[in-house]
Amino acid sequence: MNKDTEKAVAKSLLKIKAVFLSPEKPFTWASGIKSPIYCDNRLILSDPEARKVVENAIAATVAKEYPEAEALMGTSTAGIAHAAIAAWILDKPMGYVRGSAKDHGRNNRIEGKLEPGTKVVVIEDLISTAGSCIDVVDALCEAGAEVLGVVSIFTYGMKKGLDRLGAANVKNISLSNLDTLLEVAVEENYIDTNAAEAIKTFRNNPSDESWISLL
Repeated sequence: MNKDTEKAVAKSLLKIKAVFLSPEKPFTWASGIKSPIYCDNRLILSDPEARKVVENAIAATVAKEYPEAEALMGTSTAGIAHAAIAAWILDKPMGYVRGSAKDHGRNNRIEGKLEPGTKVVVIEDLISTAGSCIDVVDALCEAGAEVLGVVSIFTYGMKKGLDRLGAANVKNISLSNLDTLLEVAVEENYIDTNAAEAIKTFRNNPSDESWISLL
C-alpha cells in the first residue's frame, strides 16, 4: 500500500476517533484481555470527509490490486456499507455475506446475485485475528465464487491474523495499519513514544500484560 494513503487513512481514523488509543485506561475485550486500542470503523460512515478518503482508497486499491474483479462482497455487518459505496464508485455489482444463514425465507447466507465463477473481492473493515474474514472467503468459495483477495480498511498486524491468512492463502491489502497509525499519532501528539511502544508490545502478544510496564 502507498505510504501516503496509509497515512491519510490513519489521520482520518484518528481525527474522527474511529481508533481510540487509551493505554492509561485500557479497554477490556470480551475475552478479558486488556487492550490499549479500540477500533470502530463504522464511524467513518458518519463523517463525509473521512468517508470520501476511505471509500476512494478502497475503490482505487481494488482497481490496482485486483483489476480482474467482477464484484465486491462485504463482510457482515461492518463491511457492507463500504463495499456498497466502493462498488458504486467502480460501477460493479455488490453483495454481502451474513455471519450465518438466515433461519427463514430462502435461508441465504450470501445476499445479492452471485454466479458460479464470478471473480470477487471481499471488503472488510478490520483485520485482527482474521477468523471472520477467512470464514467469509470460505463461504464464497463454497458458493462457487473465485475470491481474488481482500481489501480491509485497517489491520493490527497481529501474528495470529497474518498466520491465518497465510495458511488459508488469502491475500489481504489494508489501507492502513497499526505501525503507520502509531507513527502519525506520535507526530500529531495524540500519544508519546512510550505509549506507542507499549501498544506495539500489546499487538505482538495481546495475552501478555507486560506492555503496561512500559508506560
